[in-house]
Order: sequence, then C-alpha cells, then structure tokens
Amino acid sequence: MMWQVLGFSSGLEQGVALLVAFAGAVVLHEVAHGYVALKFGDPTAYYAGRLTLNPIKHIDLWGTIIIPVLLYVSQVGVIFGWAKPVPVNYYNLRAGRWGPALVALAGPAMNFVLLVAASLAARLSPAATQLPAFFVTVAIINGVLMFFNLIPLPPLDGSKILYLFLENRLDIIAWLERYSFYMLIGVLVLLPGVITQLAFVPALNLTSAFSGLSAFDILGVLR
Repeated sequence: MMWQVLGFSSGLEQGVALLVAFAGAVVLHEVAHGYVALKFGDPTAYYAGRLTLNPIKHIDLWGTIIIPVLLYVSQVGVIFGWAKPVPVNYYNLRAGRWGPALVALAGPAMNFVLLVAASLAARLSPAATQLPAFFVTVAIINGVLMFFNLIPLPPLDGSKILYLFLENRLDIIAWLERYSFYMLIGVLVLLPGVITQLAFVPALNLTSAFSGLSAFDILGVLR
C-alpha cells in the first residue's frame, strides 16, 4: 500500500506539479513491486494487468483522488493518500524468506532512482524557467514517499524488513497488522512533526545533495 505525506503551499502551478509528481511516484512505485515479484516467480500482478504505467489501473477512489484533493483544497498542510496495492502471492516467490522484503523494497528503490534523476534534472535545467522548481518537487515527493514507506510498520513496505526479525513471533506480527494502521493515522494527525523528521527532512537533504541546491533554496521553491 502506498502512502504520501508532504507539506505544501497554495498556488496552481505548485498544485499541478504536486499532482503530476504524486501520480508518477505512486504508479512507478507500484509497478516496481509487481515487476520484482514477477522476476522472482510470482505473475499475480502481471495477470491482473497491474504492470502498466496507466495510472487508471492503480487508482484507488478514496486514497488516490478524494482524500488528497480534500486535503489540498482544505490547505491543512499535508497531502496523504495511497494507490491500489499490486497483488502479490508470496508463496510463489523463489527467494526464500527474503522474497517479501525484496518485493517490498522495490518500491522505495524506484523512488530513490526517481529522486536522483529529478534532482540531476533540476541541476541541469535553465534557472530562468520553472523546470528546476518542477523537478525539485518531483524529487522531494519521491524522497518523502521512499522514507515514509521504509518506516517498519504495516502496511508500509518497511514492515516486511521488520518481519524478517519477527518470523518466530507471529503474535507480534498479528498485533501490528491489526493496530499499526491506526497508529500511523494518529501520528499523521496528532504528531505531523514526527513524519517531517522521518521523511521530509531526509528527502530534503538527499535532494539537496544531488541537485546542488541548498536546503534553503529548495524550501523556497516549495513555498
């Protein structure tokens, strides 16, 4: 399941950039999950028609459209949403106990690649145009999506890494599967600063490192 949180400012251009970047980041994240699963022996996503860049195939009505739009219009300061998760049958994977973790990490890995590509594009784009701002927005969104998904709580991708260390504690896994979603919602609503430190700040630092722009300049672009 894909999630997205990012502080934003108002403005039509920024809104369009956020929408395009969010859609691209989420779609490619999901396709990466399905493609790696296919490479390790599970064709479930392939047969479901989910190994496609067509965003319509990945749209979740509430998570991809209604909730992000309502949050943007209300200007609460956070975009939060998700796409329809690609189906994976972990029993088909030919990677032993590492299979679920490798499939899960494919999504954040894709976002890292997109962050690097967008940051370098921002570095090479003409400064007098809107291209640096757009590419920085793409990079930041992919970075936030990557780091947020690496939090080791279900339904986020990082939970599959945690499960490697809990394979003999099915009781803890069951508890996390039942309650961690509500924990995440609580943190997002009540303690947004935690997500800022865990996801936005490292995304900002990575974008700064690859784009050559200072964190101050990037924050100026996002305002």
